[in-house]
Order: sequence, then structure tokens, then C-alpha cells
Amino acid sequence: MAGRAAMLVNVGTVTMTVLTLASLVGGFGVNLGNIASHPLNPNIVVQMLKDNKINKVKLFDADSWTMNALAGTGMEVMVGIPNNLLESLADDYGNAKDWVKENVTHYMRKGGVDIKYVAVGNEPFLSAYNGSFLKTTFPALKNIHKALKEAGHTDKIKATIPQNAEVYQSANDKPSEGDFRKDVKQTMVDIVTYFHDNDLPFTVNIYPFLSLYLNEHFPVEFAFLDGDGQTINDKGKNYDNVFDANYDTLVYALKKAGIHDMKIIVGEVGWPTDGHKYATPKLAEKFYARLMKRLAKDGGTPTRPERLEVYLFGFLDEDMKSILPGPFERHWGIFRYDGTPKFMLDFTGQGRQIVPVAAKGVQYLEKQWCVVNNDTANLDEIGPDLDYACYHGDCTAMEAGSTCSKLTKIQNISYAFNMYFQIQDQDVRACDFKGAAMISKVNASVGSCLFPVQIVSGSDDFRINFVFGRFILYGLVLLGLVTAI
Repeated sequence: MAGRAAMLVNVGTVTMTVLTLASLVGGFGVNLGNIASHPLNPNIVVQMLKDNKINKVKLFDADSWTMNALAGTGMEVMVGIPNNLLESLADDYGNAKDWVKENVTHYMRKGGVDIKYVAVGNEPFLSAYNGSFLKTTFPALKNIHKALKEAGHTDKIKATIPQNAEVYQSANDKPSEGDFRKDVKQTMVDIVTYFHDNDLPFTVNIYPFLSLYLNEHFPVEFAFLDGDGQTINDKGKNYDNVFDANYDTLVYALKKAGIHDMKIIVGEVGWPTDGHKYATPKLAEKFYARLMKRLAKDGGTPTRPERLEVYLFGFLDEDMKSILPGPFERHWGIFRYDGTPKFMLDFTGQGRQIVPVAAKGVQYLEKQWCVVNNDTANLDEIGPDLDYACYHGDCTAMEAGSTCSKLTKIQNISYAFNMYFQIQDQDVRACDFKGAAMISKVNASVGSCLFPVQIVSGSDDFRINFVFGRFILYGLVLLGLVTAI
């Protein structure tokens, strides 16, 4: 590794080399989600991006703290509009103008944010939404594009709609039979025609892992790029993995809509590390290694061989995400909740045994855990307390096949108690459970099952500083030094 600085870090019990300076592959960015009980300080996250030489990020909203942290970095940003804003943006062009002014134009200054895309909604046409956003998404997109154009931004910034790959399908699983889903077909045709007329990209989220999760008979190797298993031949093109087949199904669906050359962005692609038997760090490492190798070669798919543009999902775990799609939803991060890397990943695509650079400057709560009090706990009556702890905490790592699925009964209860205790900022009242729990200074982790100690969150710092600032201000008011709040 001549000419590059390196250091050693521990991931679990394995010591691996971290490359701190590298020439990364182009064409990829990362998703920054924030559905976490204790999100990392955005300044720490941005430093992680810098340390790992990642210069493209995708956001799910326009959180001002995160946007300000990205200001002046030169990182390319896709800023997001949540689904709950679509109706107001669709109904009133003035709302779209205000949104663009506050969340785009405000940052278009020297030392500002390099916004490249505005993502209008997120997977709004999922079948699970039962058409809730079917009538508002396209009008919202048109109003946002109009507002961007009126503000003079459309030469640099493009609006798009991140769609789940569920919006298209193939009758016989061959890409060439791809077409948009019947219930959304006309709307999708209208949208992609508008995209084409206004030079806007199509954004799609593709998840090979879900093919395994949803179909127990799905061939495992077909979930990984450059698979070693079966292949599908379609009009002379061979497909050895579901990502390529899925991507090209979209290409053919666009062709059927009369669109032959539209730019496609993969808004989300990744692999979870817990919550299911196939959601493991080992398989995530395998998936990302092959993906980065593909990107390093500027390779595309059989139908679109040109370079791919993708955003990895996700950067950090999010412990408050809904688990309705599956327990794995809270474990998509390349990094744990505290910015610790989970597996080896060479962002240069060269396949070296290195891990990403971890977060720096993370502060933790006191090293203490909430566990079962063997002297007072009545295990026959503890069921409701266990349910309560898991409902308000995060017990997804206890699912069958997951990292904490082989604990004893007492260890299971302790795990649940501790997750609740940590999410509650180690409040002593959160480690009681009618006397069945106690606080311990001994690390309760069991093998690869981590009993975490929560971090001092960025949101906590903000809340503390805000409250403290208000307290000082009120004090000044009482002293007559200022006259208004």
C-alpha cells in the first residue's frame, strides 16, 4: 500500500486494515437515513463520508442540520421530499415554490450545498400504500420541477421520483417482457414521458435480498452479481443475477412506454446484516464486494452496458424503522448505529481485505447494562414486561437465524431489557420491570450477540443546547438585559 496511509481497527474479534486514503470508484453514493432513536451528529457523519472519500449522498428529507453539515464539502446531494408532503405540494404551486426556496435556493450560495437532484416522494406507488399517493405524486413532481425552473435551477438540478422496483414486472421473469404494473401503468407512462420531455432521470430502488426473503425457493447465488449458479437467457443475453435482470426489466418497460434512452439511477441497493437467516455481515460483504467490483470496471447490465449510477443503502443502521416489511429493516447499514463498520468493504472495488473508516468523536453513555435480576425475577410472570421492552426497544436481532437467536431464556430477557434501557438513555426507571431487572457494570454481550451501550446522540446535543440556550435567554430577560424572546 505504498503512498497510502493505513491503520488497524477491530471489527468483532478480527483485526483488519483500514485504508484511509484511496482512489474510489465513481458512480456511487450512499443513503443517509435518520429514523433512529439516537442519530449520530451530522457533523460526525459528514466526517465519516470525508474519511471514506464518499462524495455523493442521498437524503430522505431536507433536514437543515444535515444540510448545513454538508455545506461547503462539495459533496453531491440528492435532497428528499417525504411522502406526507406530496398532497400539499400537488394542491398548491405556492407550496412547491416555498419548498424550493427554503430547501434548495437557500443553499445555492458560495460555500453552500451541491444539490444535484430533488427526490419527490419515496416509493410512493408501493402496493402496500393502496394507492394513497397515486393522485398526488405526479402533480407534486410537476410543481417542484416548475418551481426549480422558475428559480433558475433546472440546468443543474433535476427532479425525480424514487420508485420501488415493484412498479414494473415481467410475466415470465424475463427482462424483455418487462412492463409497468397494471394498476399504475398509465400514471407511470405519463410520468416517464414527462421525464423524457424535461430531461429528468428515472430513479429505482432494487433489492436482491428481498428476492431471497420473499421466496424460500429462490436460488441463493442468483441474488449476487456475477452469480455462480443458474442463468437466464433472454434474446441472446445471459443473466446470472437478479440485479441485472431487474434493472433490464425496467429498461424494457421504458421501451414499451416509448422511452429508449432515459437516464436510470439506482436510488437504493444494499444488503442487511441481521433480522433474517440471509441477513448477515458475511453475505453483505459478499454482495458489496461484487457490486463495487462491477462499479470499478464501469460495468453496466446486458442491455445497458454503460456505467451504473447507484446509491448504497444504507450508511448507518436505523433502529426506529418500521419492521412491517421484515425485522431486517433496522439493519441495512454498512455501519452500526455508532458508526462502527460491520464488515470488510473496499470502496475502490479492488477486493482488498479492508474495512471502511469508523466514526470519530462518538460519545457513549455510561458502560452499564440492564439485565435480569436472578434474585427477584419471576420468569413465569415476566412475559408482559418482555413484550413491552421489545415493543418500545429493538429485539430484531433475536429473530430466528439472527445474531442473538441462540440466547438462553434469561439472556433473551436481559437483551430485551437492555435494548429498552439504552433507548431510554439509561434512565434508572427503565431498568426496573417490577423489580425483575437490575443495572450491571459487567458487559452482558454473549459471543457475537452485542448488548449495546447507547451513544450520546446528535439530537440529544441539539436538545440540550437548545434548552440550555433558552434557559440562559430567559435568565437574561429576568435580568432585564434583553426585552424579547
